[in-house]
Amino acid sequence: MTMHVGLIGGGNISETHARAINAIPDAKLSAVFGNNADKVQRLCREYGASPYDQFDRFLNHRPMEFVAIGSPSGLHATHGIAAAQHGLHVLTEKPIDISTARADELIESAEKAGVKLAVMFQDRFKPDIRRLRQWIAEGVIGEPLLIDARVKWYRPPSYYGDSKWRGTLNLDGGGALINQAIHTVDLLLWLFGDVIRVQAQTATMLHRIEGEDLATALLTFANGARGSLQASTAAFPGYPRRIEVTGTEGTVLLEHDSIIAADLKNAPAHVSANPPSRDAENVSTPVVSDFSGHKAIFEDFIRAIQTGSDPACDGREGRRSLALVEQIYKAAKIANNNAAC
Repeated sequence: MTMHVGLIGGGNISETHARAINAIPDAKLSAVFGNNADKVQRLCREYGASPYDQFDRFLNHRPMEFVAIGSPSGLHATHGIAAAQHGLHVLTEKPIDISTARADELIESAEKAGVKLAVMFQDRFKPDIRRLRQWIAEGVIGEPLLIDARVKWYRPPSYYGDSKWRGTLNLDGGGALINQAIHTVDLLLWLFGDVIRVQAQTATMLHRIEGEDLATALLTFANGARGSLQASTAAFPGYPRRIEVTGTEGTVLLEHDSIIAADLKNAPAHVSANPPSRDAENVSTPVVSDFSGHKAIFEDFIRAIQTGSDPACDGREGRRSLALVEQIYKAAKIANNNAAC
């Protein structure tokens, strides 16, 4: 059975969504809604879909089994709730929205309508990230002690200046933390569990935006591990994301989603490390040319619809990273206010 998909949004990420859908044999891009008429028309011409500039008419398009939301973050719940009320399954880009209150409304609406809801955290499908998670679960690294996560990326002023929503509080929810680093926040929770204590600071150092272009946080996990998080869109020229994990049985370094070092007391058989990459995506551009992770997300969501199973990251799971981001922002506001006194 072919699954017909509607795209909400006509920006960079919607192009990635379209390419991912096109690569799946039992999926077809059916309709596209967005405010940028030129981009919407181009996507529809290229992939054989129907263009819409009126949201209600888009939601009534058939055949269409689910929507993929790539609109500004602050509209995810609004668009998702409307889709759910039209009986459509909802797959939304990260974050699920910019507040847990709105996320809860979306989750409740999907459950009430009896439709699937999932959030696109495609890094969960990366082979080396999954391998690290398995090692943690099997005790290969021992008890986690220290976790260091760095998202030191760069965005030129035009990235924000040419956009009506990036870096704004009402549509982006903030800056580097909630937009770029939320993937890493999700991974920290997925790999190591809940965070019970947060200290943080944020600042706007380079860009003329309402949100932050620099954030730092100290995290205490429920399992006792201590973590640090750095996030920035002002780190010229931009560097691959790096997660360094030290446990009682050794240390593992993950860079650009690949294990580049594994120094373990009792290493599993066939342990291999990849050389560090200097040409990682995302470090200096929002364009995602490798759509394999999104393809995996779409395949997983289609499977969940067809079999009635849970998607890899459903709405409640996708809410966890947003909740931690809110904690970090709250802690940073307290710290910044104290520093100003």
